[in-house]
Amino acid sequence: MTPHDAYFFGYGSLVNRATHGYADPQPATLTGWRRVWRHTDLRPVAYLTVVPDPDCVIDGLIAGVPGDDWQALDVREGAYDRIHATDQVRHPLSHRPQIALYTIPEGKHGRPTDAHPVLLSYIDVVVQGYLREYGQDGAQRFFDTTDGWNAPVLNDRAAPIYPRHCTLNAEERAFVDDALVALSAQVKEL
Repeated sequence: MTPHDAYFFGYGSLVNRATHGYADPQPATLTGWRRVWRHTDLRPVAYLTVVPDPDCVIDGLIAGVPGDDWQALDVREGAYDRIHATDQVRHPLSHRPQIALYTIPEGKHGRPTDAHPVLLSYIDVVVQGYLREYGQDGAQRFFDTTDGWNAPVLNDRAAPIYPRHCTLNAEERAFVDDALVALSAQVKEL
């Protein structure tokens, strides 16, 4: 297999391989950034973004962008800006590809509100990805390296709003629920 020249670093739903078919996915880490829950006027609900934090390292997943064609991924990540992050990503690849990161720039996002909540179906997808890639310790690191857990969380599991929702098994669901209780998250019914 020919190595790809371009990769993305995913730190949210892109960590869950069930949400995409990008080639050569590999666990990786990103230095100098921290996840945070935010919303933009471009979407009705809150999503994860990353903000600069020189003391933070987060786990994620890199994957190749076929033919360096970013169009489909740029559409999926439409509320974000794509920036270069090659020098901030550690990965197991034997070659040095260009690696991009999607972030919502400061000034283009706000804190989640009741009108713009975090979706539990989105949290489920993200945490399922971390559980599968990094186990329970890695999934706990996801919670620990993400800010904004005081955001309202809308329990939409029975009728998922998130377009790439995935079904969790009982153990995955219990892990998510227990972590949210430990964080005193404000889970509200749909």
